[in-house]
Amino acid sequence: IDYWREIHKRAGYQEISTPIILSRALWERSGHWDHYKDNMYTTLIDGEDFSIKPMNCPGGMLVYKTQPHSYRDLPLRMGELGLVHRHELSGTLHGLMRVRCFTQDDAHIFCTPEQLDDEIQGCLDLVKSVFETIGMRDYRVRISLRDPASDKYVGSEENWEKSEAAIRKAARSLGVEFSEEIGEAAFYGPKIDFVVKDVIGREWQLGTVQVDYNLPERFDLSYIGADNKPHRPIMIHRA
Repeated sequence: IDYWREIHKRAGYQEISTPIILSRALWERSGHWDHYKDNMYTTLIDGEDFSIKPMNCPGGMLVYKTQPHSYRDLPLRMGELGLVHRHELSGTLHGLMRVRCFTQDDAHIFCTPEQLDDEIQGCLDLVKSVFETIGMRDYRVRISLRDPASDKYVGSEENWEKSEAAIRKAARSLGVEFSEEIGEAAFYGPKIDFVVKDVIGREWQLGTVQVDYNLPERFDLSYIGADNKPHRPIMIHRA
């Protein structure tokens, strides 16, 4: 944790902590209730549905919305050691490799379109630096894209095209070969994954960087631009 705090402070992040239990209304707004509910633990409190968080993103949205923002505030980088719970199927559990509950090194960056490429690059540099520090030099890179034939995704065609173009551009900048996997994107956006092998050759996705135009829209996030008008920020998820 000391190491995590040191590298995030150096990279210009502020540390946040968001609630573990959040209301159904919030998860409906984010899209998790419709697209991820089978993997969520739910509970009834005072006659209303709540869920233990499987992901930290909606909490990050609430932090952003606590105050108005100007383009001068961006990029806004928020890091969290978030405790998440996921209702994994029993057959997918693997000791300490895949569990029902874990603390996730998670970050959410809010930026302008002009800042997007540099912020993705900053995320990739941080992932590579951590992997190098702990001796994980043998990894491959893949980009996970949407399957246009599937209905599991949220957001407009235009936003998906812009975010997938940004992901491809960032992957090329790494200077290594990468594969493209259709249908493996998160329901809200495409991603770059770092895939590592364990001692017996099994592959595990470890680092991930995702570009998201959709959640800022669903949560009506905005910042005031240099033209004194409201604009929608872009969100980057990095774990």
